Amino acid sequence: MSQTITRGIKALLDDANAAIETLTPAEAIALQNDAGVLIVDLRDPRELEREGRIPGSFSCPRGMLEFWIDPESPYAKPQFQQDKKFVFYCAGGLRSALAAKTAQDMGLKPVAHIEGGFAAWRDAGGPVEAWVPKKK
Repeated sequence: MSQTITRGIKALLDDANAAIETLTPAEAIALQNDAGVLIVDLRDPRELEREGRIPGSFSCPRGMLEFWIDPESPYAKPQFQQDKKFVFYCAGGLRSALAAKTAQDMGLKPVAHIEGGFAAWRDAGGPVEAWVPKKK
Protein backbone atom coordinates (compact mmCIF):
# COMPACT_ATOMS: atom_id res chain seq x y z
CA MET A 1 0.00 0.00 0.00
CA SER A 2 1.38 3.43 -0.88
CA GLN A 3 1.56 6.31 1.55
CA THR A 4 -0.85 9.21 1.43
CA ILE A 5 1.03 12.45 1.95
CA THR A 6 -1.35 15.08 3.31
CA ARG A 7 1.05 18.05 3.36
CA GLY A 8 3.58 18.06 0.59
CA ILE A 9 6.76 20.04 0.16
CA LYS A 10 4.97 22.85 -1.69
CA ALA A 11 2.68 23.49 1.29
CA LEU A 12 5.58 23.29 3.73
CA LEU A 13 7.60 25.77 1.67
CA ASP A 14 4.63 28.11 1.26
CA ASP A 15 4.11 28.11 5.04
CA ALA A 16 7.80 28.68 5.71
CA ASN A 17 8.14 31.50 3.21
CA ALA A 18 5.04 33.21 4.60
CA ALA A 19 6.48 33.15 8.13
CA ILE A 20 10.14 34.05 7.65
CA GLU A 21 12.20 36.87 6.20
CA THR A 22 13.60 36.18 2.75
CA LEU A 23 16.65 38.14 1.65
CA THR A 24 17.63 38.76 -1.94
CA PRO A 25 21.21 37.82 -2.73
CA ALA A 26 22.10 41.54 -2.88
CA GLU A 27 20.62 42.12 0.58
CA ALA A 28 22.54 39.14 1.95
CA ILE A 29 25.79 40.29 0.33
CA ALA A 30 25.34 43.66 2.04
CA LEU A 31 25.11 41.88 5.42
CA GLN A 32 28.15 39.67 4.93
CA ASN A 33 30.56 41.74 7.03
CA ASP A 34 28.01 42.80 9.65
CA ALA A 35 29.25 41.66 13.07
CA GLY A 36 25.62 41.27 14.18
CA VAL A 37 24.91 38.64 11.53
CA LEU A 38 25.87 34.96 11.37
CA ILE A 39 25.50 33.42 7.93
CA VAL A 40 24.79 29.69 8.28
CA ASP A 41 25.59 27.21 5.50
CA LEU A 42 23.26 24.19 5.68
CA ARG A 43 24.84 22.20 2.86
CA ASP A 44 26.62 18.93 3.44
CA PRO A 45 30.43 18.64 3.24
CA ARG A 46 30.34 17.22 -0.30
CA GLU A 47 28.53 20.34 -1.51
CA LEU A 48 30.98 22.59 0.32
CA GLU A 49 33.96 20.79 -1.17
CA ARG A 50 32.51 20.91 -4.69
CA GLU A 51 31.14 24.48 -4.74
CA GLY A 52 32.99 26.45 -2.06
CA ARG A 53 31.29 28.60 0.54
CA ILE A 54 30.44 32.14 1.55
CA PRO A 55 33.52 33.53 3.34
CA GLY A 56 32.99 33.66 7.10
CA SER A 57 29.88 31.49 7.04
CA PHE A 58 29.29 28.88 9.74
CA SER A 59 28.77 25.35 8.48
CA CYS A 60 25.84 23.49 10.07
CA PRO A 61 24.66 20.42 8.17
CA ARG A 62 20.85 20.56 7.94
CA GLY A 63 20.48 17.28 9.80
CA MET A 64 22.12 18.76 12.92
CA LEU A 65 20.35 22.13 13.00
CA GLU A 66 17.82 21.47 15.78
CA PHE A 67 20.45 19.73 17.92
CA TRP A 68 22.98 22.55 17.50
CA ILE A 69 20.41 25.30 18.24
CA ASP A 70 18.93 23.85 21.45
CA PRO A 71 21.10 24.86 24.43
CA GLU A 72 19.78 21.81 26.33
CA SER A 73 21.12 19.45 23.64
CA PRO A 74 24.44 17.71 24.25
CA TYR A 75 25.33 18.87 20.71
CA ALA A 76 24.52 22.58 21.25
CA LYS A 77 26.92 24.97 19.50
CA PRO A 78 27.88 28.34 20.98
CA GLN A 79 27.37 29.99 17.58
CA PHE A 80 23.60 29.60 18.04
CA GLN A 81 23.64 31.02 21.57
CA GLN A 82 24.70 34.47 20.36
CA ASP A 83 22.56 37.57 20.10
CA LYS A 84 22.78 37.85 16.30
CA LYS A 85 20.66 37.69 13.19
CA PHE A 86 20.92 34.24 11.64
CA VAL A 87 20.86 34.08 7.84
CA PHE A 88 20.55 30.56 6.46
CA TYR A 89 21.44 29.31 3.00
CA CYS A 90 21.57 26.05 1.13
CA ALA A 91 22.19 25.28 -2.55
CA GLY A 92 18.96 26.69 -3.97
CA GLY A 93 16.90 28.17 -1.13
CA LEU A 94 14.54 25.30 -0.33
CA ARG A 95 16.26 23.67 2.66
CA SER A 96 17.14 27.10 4.02
CA ALA A 97 13.51 28.24 3.99
CA LEU A 98 12.47 25.18 5.97
CA ALA A 99 15.48 25.51 8.30
CA ALA A 100 14.81 29.20 8.99
CA LYS A 101 11.19 28.37 9.82
CA THR A 102 12.27 25.57 12.15
CA ALA A 103 14.86 27.79 13.85
CA GLN A 104 12.26 30.52 14.28
CA ASP A 105 9.75 28.01 15.68
CA MET A 106 12.41 26.94 18.20
CA GLY A 107 12.76 30.56 19.36
CA LEU A 108 15.89 31.63 17.50
CA LYS A 109 15.48 35.20 16.31
CA PRO A 110 15.82 37.04 14.17
CA VAL A 111 16.26 34.61 11.28
CA ALA A 112 16.16 34.89 7.50
CA HIS A 113 17.21 32.91 4.48
CA ILE A 114 18.77 33.74 1.13
CA GLU A 115 16.36 33.48 -1.80
CA GLY A 116 17.90 31.15 -4.36
CA GLY A 117 20.59 29.98 -1.96
CA PHE A 118 24.28 29.70 -2.72
CA ALA A 119 23.72 29.57 -6.47
CA ALA A 120 21.93 32.93 -6.41
CA TRP A 121 24.61 34.41 -4.12
CA ARG A 122 27.36 33.31 -6.51
CA ASP A 123 25.43 34.47 -9.60
CA ALA A 124 24.91 37.89 -7.97
CA GLY A 125 28.67 38.30 -7.60
CA GLY A 126 28.89 37.40 -3.93
CA PRO A 127 32.35 36.31 -2.82
CA VAL A 128 33.10 32.59 -2.67
CA GLU A 129 36.02 30.79 -1.09
CA ALA A 130 37.25 27.23 -1.21
CA TRP A 131 36.16 25.11 1.74
CA VAL A 132 38.94 23.54 3.76
CA PRO A 133 37.80 20.80 6.14
CA LYS A 134 39.00 20.94 9.73
CA LYS A 135 41.92 18.69 10.49
CA LYS A 136 41.23 15.96 12.99
